[in-house]
Amino acid sequence: MSSDFKENDYNWIKELMDYPESLRQSLGFFDDTSNITVPEDPIERVIFQDRAKKAIRKIAQNRGHILMVGRPGTGKSMLANMFNEVLHKSLGDYLRPKEAIMAYPGKDKNHIRFAYEDPETVDELLAGLNNDLESAKNSVDEFSLSDQIIPVTKTKNRLLWITGISAVAGVFFPSAFIATGLSGIGAIFMYMQENNHKAQEKIQRETTGGKQNSLKHLYDMIPEVLYDPRKDKGLMARVSEPNARSMKGGFRHDPYQSGSLHTPTHKRAYLGAHAKSPIIYIDEIKTLIKIGYMSELLEIMQNKEYLLEGGRETGSGAADKSENSLRADNIIVACCNHDTLEYLQKEGDGSFLSRIEDKGEIIQMESAVAENEQTIKELIQYIKQEIINLDKEFNETWGKVVEKEGHVGVKLRSEFLLGKRLPLNYRLEARDFSRAAILEIIKELRCRSSDRKLSSILRPMNGIIKMAEYEAIYENSHLVEARHVKYALKEHLSLEGALSKELIEHKKDLKKFISSMTDSIGYVVGLAVINSQTGGRMYGQPLPIHGQVNAGGSDKVTSSGKTGDIAKAAAQNVRASIKKIFKKIGAPYVGYEMHVEYIQAHGGVEGDSASVAMDIALISDYIKQPVNQKYGVTGSLTGDIVLPVGGVAEKIRSIMDTGLEMEGACIPWQNKHDVEPLLINTNYEYIQKDDIPGIRIFRGEDCSEPFDIYFCKTKYNTYKILMGLSSEEVENRMAERSKIDLAFIRNMKNDPHAMAKAA
Repeated sequence: MSSDFKENDYNWIKELMDYPESLRQSLGFFDDTSNITVPEDPIERVIFQDRAKKAIRKIAQNRGHILMVGRPGTGKSMLANMFNEVLHKSLGDYLRPKEAIMAYPGKDKNHIRFAYEDPETVDELLAGLNNDLESAKNSVDEFSLSDQIIPVTKTKNRLLWITGISAVAGVFFPSAFIATGLSGIGAIFMYMQENNHKAQEKIQRETTGGKQNSLKHLYDMIPEVLYDPRKDKGLMARVSEPNARSMKGGFRHDPYQSGSLHTPTHKRAYLGAHAKSPIIYIDEIKTLIKIGYMSELLEIMQNKEYLLEGGRETGSGAADKSENSLRADNIIVACCNHDTLEYLQKEGDGSFLSRIEDKGEIIQMESAVAENEQTIKELIQYIKQEIINLDKEFNETWGKVVEKEGHVGVKLRSEFLLGKRLPLNYRLEARDFSRAAILEIIKELRCRSSDRKLSSILRPMNGIIKMAEYEAIYENSHLVEARHVKYALKEHLSLEGALSKELIEHKKDLKKFISSMTDSIGYVVGLAVINSQTGGRMYGQPLPIHGQVNAGGSDKVTSSGKTGDIAKAAAQNVRASIKKIFKKIGAPYVGYEMHVEYIQAHGGVEGDSASVAMDIALISDYIKQPVNQKYGVTGSLTGDIVLPVGGVAEKIRSIMDTGLEMEGACIPWQNKHDVEPLLINTNYEYIQKDDIPGIRIFRGEDCSEPFDIYFCKTKYNTYKILMGLSSEEVENRMAERSKIDLAFIRNMKNDPHAMAKAA
């Protein structure tokens, strides 16, 4: 029998085993990160994005627009900040606005005019106007209510005389006392009126309101400074919700709209990012689409100017408008994900993308980069940057405590926070990473990608680096070692990672139960992954699959549960592959109903990476051959060939936990390089079963707890590993079963009573 493998194939597998040593040699230029330096150029602090960095430097020179497209955590926001910093240091003095923006009253109460003036000239203008108003205010006669006070005083005095005279007359004529009472009451009322007017006069004289109110129409004519470049040194405005108010500006609400107290329109105006900021950074352009500001932004990008208009139709200032335009020559820096890019390509025939490409570039952020000497050096630099940032955070949080209480005070307070004892010489200082710890970070980034690449989604790694730092600090270790990184990787999980961990715990009991209750015929341990929406990481998990083949009935394959379109198509491919065997061996095909069940896959299944597992489950049930339940399998099946799939390293890691009692896995031959990171900081050896090569990784110390990984080219290789049968043995047993089924079907057709019994 000819083998699927050639001599070079075995040599390639053995070359995989040289990877850890070659990686250690490439890291031979340092022992730990203490001697690693961070570049002064801000853009060079962003790693793994060479194409994006080159584009940003070019765009910075010609003041173009930028749209960065990529997954979260690839460095879009960091590049935008670095872009701002580079422009600030290189062209900041020329990009920063030099003129103040003034607002003047317009042709009526709902219109204003803008003017661009030198700030010093504005100061002189406003000082002169204020001095003139002060002089005018001082020339206004002092506030007086004498015209109201004198008549009241005269009336009060007359009433007092009448009261006195009537009181004397009342001694002789008692009826005169009536006049005494009435006049007395009138005199008291006039006295109160007199005091009231005097109090009002005093209040108005002690304040300048009286004079100022009389000159309000002049105060309303003074221009308003809407923007002073001396007070705003920043070049970039970060806009989280790009709408007309934040981007263009508008008019504030006026609560005093009645009488003569209303605020003039030009004093209620305010400016947005377009008028004030040379660079506008929109962190997620999807918000711009949702809010509906896209059309206005396109117009402003084209014309480089706009009119300031009122806000909502029902609010104050709805009818307010500027008579002349504001300048808006902005550099637009925007970010989005791939789903938003697809929408932008359709929206307005891609008009926004056209504007970007006209004076800039659309930058595709790398999700993964090839592992080589340069990218490894960049990764080490990145880790050093995070160490420096963590030290800054410690100083900001604990610096004053160290100054007043020393490290002893930090230790006591930290023990209270953590609820545990810390080493006597505990110091809250960031540690450098050892070479072994760096190897663990490289291993993790390799596992999160494929094709010998390092994942560029680095934001989730920040939390892992910090947690490893804390573990080293709590132990008072001189360096962050590999064990600290392993602990951080185990504990620092995303939402999907925590869910995957719970599912694996559930699958442990489920797998043991299936193994104890079945004869393992038709049951296969497939391998699946959960994709994290936040960090981009894949979390592997075992996926028990059951296959069943029934002769006669409808000739089809079905899969229960929430099976996606790709998974359903994969099931059809498996059915076609099995029918191909019947044709190859010349066995009669009587028609079979094939059923595939993903056991307790409540969240649904999508993808074709379980097609090899489906094929094994159906063949196992068809020929009644048990499947080894201690091995997992993954791969996409096309005919007899096993093609590569994604997330292989994560799938393997998910079943390497000794609690699952798994002993190995079968993976596609073309995924062989995905095993390389699993060899880092472990013991391993070359193995071979018949002609199928593999690598044995020892999970425990002293070369214990072996885990075998076999590289399969065809589905017959997986039959050999999981069922212990060669291709000839499988085909012969399929032919025998086919003959039995054919005889059974013929017997059913010839004997109606037998058919009735079967029904």
